[in-house]
Amino acid sequence: MNLDKTDERILKNLMVDARLSARQMAIKLGISTVTVLSRIKKLEKEKIIQRYTAIVDHEKLGYSLTAIIEIVAKNDKIVDIEEEISKFENVCAVYDITGSTDTIIIAKFRGRNDLSEFVKNLAAISNIKNTITHVVLNTTKEDFRLT
Repeated sequence: MNLDKTDERILKNLMVDARLSARQMAIKLGISTVTVLSRIKKLEKEKIIQRYTAIVDHEKLGYSLTAIIEIVAKNDKIVDIEEEISKFENVCAVYDITGSTDTIIIAKFRGRNDLSEFVKNLAAISNIKNTITHVVLNTTKEDFRLT
């Protein structure tokens, strides 16, 4: 699907505030409400808009520790490992990457004990050869919206 400037403007506005009504967005963009609604429906149908969600402050919810974990797999079982890890509640992202590491995980934890237990559970997953855990000291930016 090719996006035009109107689609891009609608997406950018939704990424900033998904609670904007179609009417509010139409006024803001200078187009009709019907146009906004039909474009959003089209973007949803094409799975460009996959879901609507809130961006929360994880630290205020008690998740004060972020870890970036590298995984090296054995026996070409990368996809199976990634699918299993994706199901873990505190995992925010799982990336299949190039280089000497097969997978990168970004996960949030309430503290060191939770991280320690998580890493031990990772080590118990069959076909994981090695893990390298990096603890994030400070977060300068954490926003996956492209605005």
